Amino acid sequence: MVIVLEKGIPQQEKDGLKDFLARNNFKVNEINGDEETIFGAVGKLSIDPREVEILPGVARVIPISKPYKMASREFKKDNTIVEVTNSRGQKLRIGGNRFVSIAGPCAVESKEQITEIARQVALSGACMLRGGAYKPRTSPYAFQGMQEEGLKILKEAGEKYGLPVVTEIVSAEHIPHMLNYDIDVLQIGARNMQNFELLKKVGSLGRPVILKRGISATIEEWLMAAEYLLSSGTDNVILCERGIRTYEKATRNTLDLSAIPVLRSLTHLPIIVDPSHAVGIRDKVSPMALSGVAAGADGIIVEVHNNPDKAMSDGAQSLYPTQFEKLMRDIDVMCPVVGKEITHIRSSKSEKTENQVETQKSADEITCAYSGSRGAYAEQAINHYFDGTATPVSCNNFREVFQAVKDGKADFGMIPVENSLAGSVYENYDNLLRFDDIAISGSIKLRIEHSLLTCKGGNIDSIKTVYSHPQGFAQCQEFLQKHPEWKLVECSSTTAAAQLVEEKNSPENAAIASINVAKYTKLEVIQSGIETDARNYTRFLLIQLADNINKTVVSDTKPNMATISFNVKDEVGSLYDCLGVFREIGISLSRLESRPIQGSPWKYMFYADVALSDKDDGTELLSKAENMLKKYTEEVKVLGIYSEIN
Repeated sequence: MVIVLEKGIPQQEKDGLKDFLARNNFKVNEINGDEETIFGAVGKLSIDPREVEILPGVARVIPISKPYKMASREFKKDNTIVEVTNSRGQKLRIGGNRFVSIAGPCAVESKEQITEIARQVALSGACMLRGGAYKPRTSPYAFQGMQEEGLKILKEAGEKYGLPVVTEIVSAEHIPHMLNYDIDVLQIGARNMQNFELLKKVGSLGRPVILKRGISATIEEWLMAAEYLLSSGTDNVILCERGIRTYEKATRNTLDLSAIPVLRSLTHLPIIVDPSHAVGIRDKVSPMALSGVAAGADGIIVEVHNNPDKAMSDGAQSLYPTQFEKLMRDIDVMCPVVGKEITHIRSSKSEKTENQVETQKSADEITCAYSGSRGAYAEQAINHYFDGTATPVSCNNFREVFQAVKDGKADFGMIPVENSLAGSVYENYDNLLRFDDIAISGSIKLRIEHSLLTCKGGNIDSIKTVYSHPQGFAQCQEFLQKHPEWKLVECSSTTAAAQLVEEKNSPENAAIASINVAKYTKLEVIQSGIETDARNYTRFLLIQLADNINKTVVSDTKPNMATISFNVKDEVGSLYDCLGVFREIGISLSRLESRPIQGSPWKYMFYADVALSDKDDGTELLSKAENMLKKYTEEVKVLGIYSEIN
């Protein structure tokens, strides 16, 4: 059962409740959510739930109806994020907003083979290395794996390239070897999905486990197998759909992509897809991997071999390194469409650039200000950029965001500057000029999907007035043109609009905002996807005190963007001369924006976004451009050299 605790429950009452449940043979898991704290009590129900409900500090008790208790959505509403730390101290997160790619050969065959494959998949964008050391084969005469020696060289290859390693455990006898070589993630194969004694022993280790679906297992049987792992001691279970046996013979198995959305509603556990074992045919692996991305998977695990024709097992389904590289490029494009950001391995210390000094603060101390309230698009951008490790700080408007960063009330700020449909957010260009001690330290492009929200009982026909931010109206212009009778009222943010509609509590009012806002208000969604074009993206800038830029890392990648501002002299051809500077140096401008300078009529400040290549030394190039621009300008300033996440 799920026990929801009262807010502000004293620790003494919490401890007393735990003791009571333990005495009645319940295993207790404390789960701290955004809105409430709960106890997940698992065990044979030998008492009346009402006996628990009357205890001090208990708000309510919710019985779990599913046969799988700890794996169910009833037990835990929020998605589980499995963390795996690599040899470079980077925490890789599986689940939530991130997408992970696990790649490597079916079997470890030699030190040279696994090291070379590790190098190639790391370069292509994989963040974890797979490889079998113990191979359960249909034939007793087939290659059975390098066993303990395979574990050793697999781990060495992974550590060399910053890749945590995944390998299958086929027997409890192998547990000491797995622990001895510190295998990061243990895999339970399809054949062992219902090997319950193995599940119990592996679960008791408390390590992350990938649980593959059995070839004939139902989703419920699969989740019951996960329950064995969870109830035995591990909180970190990753479900892997790898195809099921059907009557179809065209492929090795049938990849059940429908399982992904079904599982989303049933369990909080992360879900990845193994297209290699599902189809068993090399040229069909990539299409099915991309289908898994589209279906909402949290990652893929694929087989890659540098010489598949001579592979000791499953060569026919192993991708060539070049095929895997192409697949990763395609995934990089697809992930933003489904609200995911692909995880990349941080460069080793020897590869770090001057701006990539390790942060001095722990992750839970990071704060990031934004304009709006819970559910705002900027809050979503913060969660994507920091992968949920930064605490969003709500502000009333954009100026307050800048002020919070300037005053040290927040470490960072997240501000929108451009939308693909409605254009620039001019106010924030002005703020960048106004707050001259603030610099840009990062950027992210986020897909924006608008919804029409109103109070209970409202519908399209009852609406007379719609509230939103001006950008919200601009991005939904075609939808609004169908309802010319509606009165449009601008607000400081989309979330402010939603709050106003909630306060008015009238079916005559509606707000254009994110569907996430409905989670934090009493409003209902009338219609989603009302933006003019589904390819509706907003570019957000991460801002920070300029003095702190070199003290923290906000991106694991080399800077690929820079923003520079300058105002030209009142002379014929001065802007032409400024643009010629960028051409002479060989810098590509991706955007040029102009804004009137306050207090200086008919004078303009220009903002230029600069694209930097991997070969560019951004600091040196921008310094050179800055010096050359001074000849044609009254003022020039580099506002930031940073990485942009798409």
